[in-house]
Amino acid sequence: MKPFLNKDFLLSTPTARHLYHDIAAELPIIDYHCHISPQEIAQDKHFTDISEVWLGGDHYKWRLMRACGLPERLITGDAPGREKFKAFAALMPQLIGNPMLHWSHLELQRVFGITEPLSGQNADAIYDQCNEQLAGLSAREIMKLFRVKAICTTDDPVDSLIWHESIADEPENGFDTQVRPAFRPDKAVQIEKPGFAAYIRQLEEVTGRSLTTADQIATALEERVNYFAARGCLCADHGLDTLLFAEPDIDVANEAVEVALSGGILTAAQVAAYQTLMLLVCARAYKRKGWVMQLHFGCLRNPNTEGYYVLGPDAGFDAMSSRTGAENLAALLNEMVSWQALGKLIVYSLNPGDNAAIDSVLGSFQGDAQGGLQHGSAWWFNDHIDGMSAQLRSLASVGVLGRFVGMLTDSRSFLSYTRHEYFRRLLCDLIGNWVESGQYPGDEAWLKALVQGICYQNTNEYFGFGL
Repeated sequence: MKPFLNKDFLLSTPTARHLYHDIAAELPIIDYHCHISPQEIAQDKHFTDISEVWLGGDHYKWRLMRACGLPERLITGDAPGREKFKAFAALMPQLIGNPMLHWSHLELQRVFGITEPLSGQNADAIYDQCNEQLAGLSAREIMKLFRVKAICTTDDPVDSLIWHESIADEPENGFDTQVRPAFRPDKAVQIEKPGFAAYIRQLEEVTGRSLTTADQIATALEERVNYFAARGCLCADHGLDTLLFAEPDIDVANEAVEVALSGGILTAAQVAAYQTLMLLVCARAYKRKGWVMQLHFGCLRNPNTEGYYVLGPDAGFDAMSSRTGAENLAALLNEMVSWQALGKLIVYSLNPGDNAAIDSVLGSFQGDAQGGLQHGSAWWFNDHIDGMSAQLRSLASVGVLGRFVGMLTDSRSFLSYTRHEYFRRLLCDLIGNWVESGQYPGDEAWLKALVQGICYQNTNEYFGFGL
């Protein structure tokens, strides 16, 4: 029996162990999609309670706590930090097969040096040990610990980016991590969502424009793209429940805006025409800047309406959708070609059933830039052993794994960089098995370039971080 989470965790062959320990393990991290607060980095926040940095804002953990019958007071409520920590710790023996068991213990090991399995019995002692060590750790110190060289946060077009400017304006102080904004215009694109009209009023205030038509909104977004670009932005991300497509008819899109701003009920055709037009306008603007565009789709948002009304969005009440709209991807990409708007693009579906379709469709549109169109890493309900392995195998089978831009955390926690380690171990194990079964040459130069590329260098070159 192997020890729990030992140094060769997930590495089943000698080749896998060599690839991980000698090549992948010490590579820096680029986290090109996350929800870390730039304010907390700018202010170099110090955390005094492990529950704040570990459980606060982590809807992955919240879902598990609810699934085990814990009251909301211990999850998102006002219970003391120690009580919340002990409640989560007591669940650990039940989490067999869940990546949260692995992630949690990797975080305890890598940040706090705690190798003892966490449980309700030792929770008090581990809580105190973590808090004692947190006193000497800040947000930036944690990032240095994990060798994080660049991150892209998630920022709304109306954001001032004041905290990014604060970080960029600092004199040399030993913190050499790039902290860049990422453009996330969901509230302007998802016209069918509640709050669209109120958001357009915000966009009007920021741009000083009257926004009553689709083309006016498009112009405002392009203006904000320029604003973000001037502050170091290299990428944009669109989170879509379903990937829609319709002919980008400006008249229908303008009708949609008129209805939405007046509080009326939109038709499906109006929603699709408006969303398609906005995606095309944005894609064209991003291509002109050389940005990477990301499309995340396939999420069923807030099916538990009571939970949403009580706690709001991003509280652990979302799910995987069976109506992802992946069948519209080819039509959208084809229209992007017509608009001369198809640049660097990463596509993600929350439903793993879309993997092969995404890989085959992207292959139909690849251009002169190798790896210009990417199938994004397994995320959210898929960033576990089976989901990540399935995405890697699909990409390798139908696309080109060697050009892959690798892992991201999609996280709000400074401790979650261990997810990159998790990915790297799985990647090295997959490659190691292919080598040892005779499916890939055991050529050291090939293997080193492959692992270094997928874990770090491809991302650096693709986004243009210049590291």
